[in-house]
Formats: sequence, structure tokens, C-alpha cells
Amino acid sequence: MVTKDRSSFKVIGTRPLRPDGIDKVTGRAQYGADIRLSGTLSGHILRSPHAHAVIKSIDTSKAEKLPGVKAVVTGADLVLPGKTLDELPDLSANVLAGRKALYRGHAIAAVAAINEQVAREATRLIEVDYEVLPVVLDVRESMQPGAPILHQAMRTRTPSGPGDAPSNVVAHTQVINGDIEAGWKDAVEIAEGDFSTSMVHQGYIEPHAATATWNSDGQVTIWSCTQGAFPARERTSTILGHPISKIKVIPTEIGGGFGGKIGVYLEPVTALLARKTGKPVKIQMDRDEVFEGTGPTPGTSIRAKLGATKDGKFVAFQADLAYENGAYGGSAANYATMCITAPYDIPNFHLDAFDVVVNKPRTQDYRAPSSPAAAFAMEQLIDELSEKLNIDPLKLRLMNAAHEGTRGPTGMPYKRIGHEEILEAAIDSPHYKSPLEGPNRGRGVASGFWFNVALRSSVNVSVQPDGTVNLIGGNTDLSGTRASLAMQLAETIGVAYEDVKPTVVDTDSVGYNDVTAGSRVTFATGIAVHEAGNKLIKEMTGRLAETWQVPVEDIEFEDGTFKTKDGAKSGTFKEIAQAVVGRGPGLTASGSVNAGFLQGGAFAHHIVDVEVNPDTGKVNILRYTAIQDVGTAVHPSYVEGQLQGGAVQGIGWALNEEYYYDEEGRMVNSSFLDYRIPTTLDVPMIDTILIEVPDPLHPFGVRGVGEPPIVPPLAAIANAVARATGVRQYQLPMSPRRILETTKDVV
Repeated sequence: MVTKDRSSFKVIGTRPLRPDGIDKVTGRAQYGADIRLSGTLSGHILRSPHAHAVIKSIDTSKAEKLPGVKAVVTGADLVLPGKTLDELPDLSANVLAGRKALYRGHAIAAVAAINEQVAREATRLIEVDYEVLPVVLDVRESMQPGAPILHQAMRTRTPSGPGDAPSNVVAHTQVINGDIEAGWKDAVEIAEGDFSTSMVHQGYIEPHAATATWNSDGQVTIWSCTQGAFPARERTSTILGHPISKIKVIPTEIGGGFGGKIGVYLEPVTALLARKTGKPVKIQMDRDEVFEGTGPTPGTSIRAKLGATKDGKFVAFQADLAYENGAYGGSAANYATMCITAPYDIPNFHLDAFDVVVNKPRTQDYRAPSSPAAAFAMEQLIDELSEKLNIDPLKLRLMNAAHEGTRGPTGMPYKRIGHEEILEAAIDSPHYKSPLEGPNRGRGVASGFWFNVALRSSVNVSVQPDGTVNLIGGNTDLSGTRASLAMQLAETIGVAYEDVKPTVVDTDSVGYNDVTAGSRVTFATGIAVHEAGNKLIKEMTGRLAETWQVPVEDIEFEDGTFKTKDGAKSGTFKEIAQAVVGRGPGLTASGSVNAGFLQGGAFAHHIVDVEVNPDTGKVNILRYTAIQDVGTAVHPSYVEGQLQGGAVQGIGWALNEEYYYDEEGRMVNSSFLDYRIPTTLDVPMIDTILIEVPDPLHPFGVRGVGEPPIVPPLAAIANAVARATGVRQYQLPMSPRRILETTKDVV
């Protein structure tokens, strides 16, 4: 599908300013909390103080009588006609609890009042009678017989059908390839271990916020800092039982998401309160509500074993992967089965993955969901084998690297991929070639994979009388996608980047667009943009044929210029547009794509040097290099920023970040004072190396780049710490306390 040689690009590969930059640095951009409608009421949510409890009754009468209170809603307001509170679906029950509170911070009721102070006071007047139940917080404990059951009606989905008894295991996924027993017989060296990671938060700076109106004709309008306006509309429609055609979601600017703002929390609640009051209602979360009431990434327990021949060929791999999904089921473990072996060509493997519920918030995606924890296990086993076999860790990976034709995570052979190229670049990099001297220092490496989802995208384009072009899309701009899409349109139709004006609009103003997630927008929406641009060219050619009075087939378009085959007449896109649009009807086109679930995928490899303080246990990052196959770097500066950002988040995940719970299920570090994300003092400058192996599924060879860079850091740092201390770390985070506890007799 690649249609153009990269050497001919005029816009792609340059570094223009982002079109939303001025509004954001001057404060004019509107985020979720900036929406202010006339007569807006303030909302606040009452949350459960218990991690597991039956809700015996809720008395809202005192709250409703408080002066200034306009409405109170509970889970009972989400019960659809013909249903009961016991039948409240998980999607609805996570927004406002049904019969049970399943985690501390679970939303129980919501109030709308004349101001925030009154709303908060009213929630304190709501009386809830709880029957407190035992909690289960560990994924392996939750899987055991006798563990407290969160959902009595839940039966495990297994390869052979549903289980016959209540269980906390939502699903058991099994993936088998080759003959695992034969693989073990061929293995001369084996590395194995039990690895665990904690729940961590995406760490976005902007808390969730939503504002809603509900008109007398049933039209609902919601302003939300969501990563997906269209999915938010669908979920709100499902939860409220309200026609989707009567709901409009307007995406605001978004102060970070990384997957954590895909789900709905406030949108249905503000809409309910708006319906009851007849007024606009706005709710903003506090930081502790974000931590306790929204979706972190799952904690994990992974038991894995890898075998290799004496010359370093991987021949067998087995893993048991258990993923915490919080109070309600998800699909993270299923993703893990598709990522853990993806970078390598392993003929025999056996994978068992389990989605498990625990008394914690229902998890959400976080940048390559499931893959970092899976790589934390796999890449450490590879490092152990490199030591046992006395083979350079990078060369061992290169010997076993997946390549074009290798069966990928879906069972289909890979098309053109770049894992081999990034490993070769890592071996030749100045970082890997440089010496690392001094005590308590170590160098670690690790690879990672994310397949990038594609899904559905739609855009509209229209040509203005002055020859400029409007680009209308529906994907929230998280990381510069206005610019990357405008650049692809400019490249397609041969105009300057500055002549394309990209705008993100609401769900009524453009065709369907899936979430801004999965590293999909520059890839999938870029295909839609390319399609729309080609339609514009075709339409303009037809009109130009009439103007020039020549047959359509006698007009060619190349490098932004229309010309007759004999060269007698010619004009640039902008020149022709000014003539055609100024004298005729409007010139518009649309592009839409349903690119399926998976595209080609992308690989990353990281190199890190650390120094471990033997007295304090603190790990200092000395040097860091992120290498990635980016397909085609549309805007190299933004691509480099994605690699650096992913690496920094991975550093935090590896060394400091975790949801820390007491025995009763209370998160004790639900603020940025206690939940420690990296600062500029914790990380060095992140060097980047961009490897461009074009994705054949995209007209410009683009690959999604946002998620692969968070996959390698956990394992790369663990491998570096192991080489610095002689002790391998099987549990995250590798905090100073944990380092001291595991190395006190060694370092």
C-alpha cells in the first residue's frame, strides 16, 4: 500500500510548529475544567470508604433537604425499564454502584447543588448502611478456592466453556504453538522466574472533568476531556438507555490520558443530574478521586520459563500470566499473550493467561496495555540466558529476532517489520559501544512490542476560496495528531503545511472515530486523510477539465501540480483551487477507514546504564537510549518526544510507582506527594535513534509510535540493576527499600 518514495516527501519528515501550540501556551485552549455555561450547577460524588461491602440501603433525604441542593442520584437511577438493581451491568455499576461497593473510592451517589461547597456538604449527609465484607487484593490469592467472591454470578470463561461455580477469574485464555515438550528436550539452558508488578497510574496531570446539559426535547450535550468522544457517546447511551442520536459529546483539550481517559466516569452522572435539574451540571475530580476512582493499569503475577540450545536458539517458552483487573473484568491478560513472544521467533510455546478481579478500581489501558509487564518477565529471562550461554545480550536477541514471515501474535505471518534493524542499530550505537566503568554500575537492554490498533476513522476536508484546506476530524489530540494529520494531507495534495487548518470537532460534526489510543490516529486516521486528499484531487481534476476544455484523462497530478500531458497548461493545487472554488460550488471530500483491529506493529529497544547506591538502595539512571522502528517519522520532533516520554514513564514504573494498599483495601498514597512520579532530577536526557522501516499497510509507511517506548524500560532497568548488584529483581517497583532488602548480603 506504500504509494510514495520517502525521498520525495516535501512535508513529511519536517518539523513545523503544532497548530494548537499558541492556544495552549497562552492559556486560551479549553480543557475539561474550563467549560463554564450560564447557570451551571456543581456536582460532587460520594465514594465508598470500604473496599468490599454490601450496600444495604442509601438514605438521601437529609442531603436533598439541604438548602442549595437541586438533585441527588444513585445507582437506582441507572436501572433501565424492566430491570432491577441486581441486574445493573458492570459498565453502569462502575459509574454508580449497584448492590455492592467493590473498591474504596467506588462511586455511590452524586449531588448537584448551587456551588461545590454545598454539593460536598450534601454528600456528607447521605447515609449509607454498609455490610462490610472481606477483601482480596492480590491476584494469586483471588484465584484460590475460598477467596472472597466479588461477583456471585461470575463464571470463568475458559477454552472449553464457562466454569460451573462462582469465581474471581473472569477468563482463562490459552495459546499453544508447536510442541512444548519437544522444545524442552532440545533446550540445553533454561531460565525461569516468578515476576510481579504493582498497579500503577497513568499519571496524567489533568483530573477528569465533565459538563452536561439535558434539554426538554431530550437532547444531551456533554463536554468531556475524553480520549474518545464517540465511544463516550456510545457508553453513555448504553448506561442511560437514551438514544445515541440524542447525545452529542464535545471533546475538550486533554491534559494527558495515556489510556486512562478512555472509560466513562463522570459523563453519565452529569447527564443524569442535568436531566433531574434542568440545568447544566459540571463535576471535576480531586486528585485522590482520580487515583481511587478511575482506572490504573493492572498489577500482575507472571511465572515464566525460557529454554535455548547451546548455540543460543530459543526453542521453548512457557508462561502463566495473571492480571489484576480491579473490580470488573477486562482483557489485559489476553493482550499479554499477543505481546510476550512477539519480538522473537520461538517455535514452541504454551501460554495461559488469566483475567482476575480484586477489590481495587476497574483497570484501564496504560500505553501498550499488558505488554510492559510481559516484557519485564521475558526480557529478564533472555538476559539470564545470555549470561549462562556467554552470549552478548543484544546478539542473543538478534539471533532470535522475529522478522518478515515470522508468525506474529495473531498467528498470521508478519509483513515488513523492523526488530532486526533496531537491534543492529543498538549494537552499533555510541551508547552500547561506550565503556561503563566504576563499582555498583550496570548496563541493561530490553526489547518491546506493541501491535498498534487501527480501527475506524473518518475525516472531512474542504477547500476554501483562497486555496487553503480545512481538515475536520474527531480524534482528541493527545500528542500532536493535528499536526501529523495536517502534514499527511499536505503531502497528499501538494500544498504547504501552513495551508491546512486541522480542527477537532464533536460527534455530530464528522463521521465515526474510535478512541485516540492504541497508537492508531496518525496511522489509521492518516489513511482516511490520504483517501480524502485523493478524492479532492479527483474532483478538482474533473472541474479543471471543464475549465481547460480538455479530456479528464489528459490531466495529470504530480507533486502538487496539475498539468496537461502535453505541458501546455499547468497550475499548483492552490492556484487551481482558487480558480475552481472561487467560481463554482464548494469543494469537499471525506475519507473513512475501518482498518481492523491490528496493523503491522512496532518494536522498540532500550539501553540503560545505572548506578546503585549500596547504602541507600537508590538507583540512579546514568544514561538512556531509546531506539525504535517508527515506520516513517511524520514529525520527527514529536516522534522523539513520544520515545522520551514513554521511557520516562517506564522509569517511574520500574523504580518508584505503585498503588500501595493497607490490609483493608485503602490506597495510602493517593496523591502526587506520596505517589512518586519521576521529576527532572530523576532522569537524564533520553537519547533517541529513529529507525524507519515503512509499514506496507500505510500509504506513507507510518507506524504508531506512542506505545512501544513504555514496554522495554521495566526490564532494561531490571537487567541493569542485576548486573550492577549481582541480584535479579523479580518484583516492581525496584524502590530503595526493596533494593536494600534483596541485596543487603551481596552489595
